[in-house]
Amino acid sequence: MKGRSAIGCISDFYPQPLLERSRRGAFAMCFVGVINNQEELVKECLKQPGTHFGAMTGGAVNSTELVATMITEKDDLVEGIKAAMNRIDGTVCLLLLKDNGKIVCARDKLGRLPILIGKKDGGFCATFESFAYEKLGYETYKELGPGEIVEITAGSCVTLSEPSEKMRICSFLWSYYGYPTTTYEGRNVEVMRYENGKIMAQRDKEHGIAEDIDYVGGVPDSGTPHAIGYANESKVPFARAFIKYTPTWSRSFMPTEQKTRNVIAKMKQIPVKELIDGKKLLFVDDSIVRGTQLRETVEFLYENGAKEVHMRSACPPLLYACKYLNFSRTNSDMELITRRTIVELEGEEGLNHLDEYADYESERGKKMREAIREKLHLASLEFQTLPGIEKAIGLEPCKLCTYCWSGKE
Repeated sequence: MKGRSAIGCISDFYPQPLLERSRRGAFAMCFVGVINNQEELVKECLKQPGTHFGAMTGGAVNSTELVATMITEKDDLVEGIKAAMNRIDGTVCLLLLKDNGKIVCARDKLGRLPILIGKKDGGFCATFESFAYEKLGYETYKELGPGEIVEITAGSCVTLSEPSEKMRICSFLWSYYGYPTTTYEGRNVEVMRYENGKIMAQRDKEHGIAEDIDYVGGVPDSGTPHAIGYANESKVPFARAFIKYTPTWSRSFMPTEQKTRNVIAKMKQIPVKELIDGKKLLFVDDSIVRGTQLRETVEFLYENGAKEVHMRSACPPLLYACKYLNFSRTNSDMELITRRTIVELEGEEGLNHLDEYADYESERGKKMREAIREKLHLASLEFQTLPGIEKAIGLEPCKLCTYCWSGKE
């Protein structure tokens, strides 16, 4: 392939980038995010004369095409992007390649996702992960602010719309989803995870929990750096009691069916029996979503001779299915082990007390954690607290989105 400008996107849901031809010329576009009110917006767009959409399998409309259509309803491209973002309930970060080779980059209006701009002699680029352009010889030029829109060429990066002050960047980027070598808002992912594990170890020590442990390990791979931080602080040896075999298996959260996710997770686990048999083990996992894979991991460890299995979650209990991004892969709140446990404890009435269940020190919070511990057959179970993870990230709490844990937007 030859050319001087290009855009691309890895999407689990929609074919993209899409090439669009409109009254303002041809352009290609790709986006990352979630549109919660898509059906309503599609109906609004179809009321406009001449508007139509291609249908994917099952009749669904490609969200990329919907966003592009909404943008072209305005005479000005920038105003079209801003108007589309204001109408969308959810999150949209996008790249738009114009027919003159210029690329427009727009970060979502609350900055839930990052866009970074890199620069080197002869070119500018945009990316979600900072290390991606560093490997290609670029240096960080700037990180877009919430709602900021820029236009880049080989020799310039021009701001078309200034950023807003209000930001709600996704905290899950640091605790799980972000790649270890990347940096968001000046805070490296791997460094945050070490600090996060350290904070959890300090709290366990203060409460006298799980003091007689042989090894600390991470549920591979994303739990490992949190576990390293925990082990360094607790002075308990770090060990990889089981290894995840990855060459032939994809990441287990990627498939859309839970049954497939479970098979992949099980097939990837290879035990080191000498580090398991007769040992008291403490593991740190990046999060506990449904609990299905974790329960099978715990059973796998006991089957290989573990004397005790303790678990720490690197983030607070997930009580709300994310409605801004697709990271947690849940279609409803009741898929979450926390929600199911709450209903088991006190029926639907319990869902009226989610604030208490989210509170680490409350009686309801303690009962929920104990019930999950018993369900997963763990010797002990603790979750990182919301203040703990905010401290580990190191940004002002008002700049972080913690909706999946707190329900606060």
